[in-house]
Amino acid sequence: MGKKVSFNNSKGDRLCGIILNPSGSQDKPIIILAHGFSTTKNTNTWTALAPRLAEHAISTFRFDFYGHGESEGKFEDITISEAVDDILQAIKYLKSQGYKKIGLVGSSFGGIASIMAASKTDDLYLLALKSPVSNYEEKSIATQSEGELEDWKEKGYRYYVSGDGTRLRLNYTFYQDFKNNDGYEAAPKINIPTLIIHGDADESVPYSQSVKTSKLIPNCELHTIKGANHGYDNPAHREEMLKAIEGFIVQNQ
Repeated sequence: MGKKVSFNNSKGDRLCGIILNPSGSQDKPIIILAHGFSTTKNTNTWTALAPRLAEHAISTFRFDFYGHGESEGKFEDITISEAVDDILQAIKYLKSQGYKKIGLVGSSFGGIASIMAASKTDDLYLLALKSPVSNYEEKSIATQSEGELEDWKEKGYRYYVSGDGTRLRLNYTFYQDFKNNDGYEAAPKINIPTLIIHGDADESVPYSQSVKTSKLIPNCELHTIKGANHGYDNPAHREEMLKAIEGFIVQNQ
C-alpha cells in the first residue's frame, strides 16, 4: 500500500520509504512515521496507523532507518545521531516533493530520534511519541550491569537480540553517541503541539522518562495507558494507543 521511494541521508546512503497519499495532494498534511530499534517501516503499528489516517485524507511517509529494512548501511553502525539525520533528510525530501505541512510520529528508539529532530527544525507542525526513549544512557544504566557495559566497551561491540530473536551486532559507538542526544535537554526547544503515549507497565523504556519529558516540552499532553507494556500486546491497549495518535493528528490537521 503506497508508493515506494528512496532518498539519501547526509552521507549519501540510500534510505527506503513508502508514501501513502490518499488525496493525491501535497497541500494536505503528511506524517513521517519513525520506527523503533531493529524493526522496519512495516512494523504493525505503522501499517495499522497509515490507513486510519488515510481515511481523513492525511498522508503518511514511513521509512527504514539506516541499517534497517530496505535501507542501506549496517545495523551495527546505527546511532541516535544517524537516526536524527535520517529524519531531517526525510523532512528535506518531502519538502522537495512539494509537501508543506509535515508532522512526525516516533516510536521507542524512533521516539528519541524524533525528539532530537524536532528540537533542530522549524519544518514540523506536530509531534507524537509512542513509548519514546528520552535518555538512552539512563535507560542503559538501569537495564545493564556495570560489567556488561564495561564488556561492551572493551570488545567494541555487543549483541542485541531483536524482537524476533535475531542476534544483531551493535558497536560501542552507539553508547558513545548518547551524550550527544539527551532528550531532556532537547525537549524545552520543541514548540509544536506534542503528544506522548506511554504504558505505565512498560518493561523496556521507563514510563518515568515520559512523565519527565512531558513536563519539559511546553505544549505537551501525556496519555498514560494503564497496564500497557512496551509492545501494547493487549488488543485493548493497542487500540487505545492507535486511537490516541489518530485523534491527536486529526485534531491538529
